[in-house]
Amino acid sequence: MTDKALPLVKANLGISPGTTIRDSYLKAIINGILSELKNEQGLTLDKEDAAHLMFLVDFAVFRYNNHGGGDMPRHLKWRLNNLFINGGRTAKNV
Repeated sequence: MTDKALPLVKANLGISPGTTIRDSYLKAIINGILSELKNEQGLTLDKEDAAHLMFLVDFAVFRYNNHGGGDMPRHLKWRLNNLFINGGRTAKNV
């Protein structure tokens, strides 16, 4: 899922696709979020679900811009809550 998310995170941040200088840091953020969701929240994102991918991208951009701190924006809290309610499942899998 990291390979799909990385170019979208870079695009959102305005980082040129050809620039790789921040890739390791961005990948660490993305993998950290995936690990946190799985190990602490019990959620596994579906790599084929566009809504899951965009949640990961938006969450990674938030973490990057806020250096891992700050309150989570309401739209991310709402989307995370929906993931909990659905147990990480997509509508097609329910």
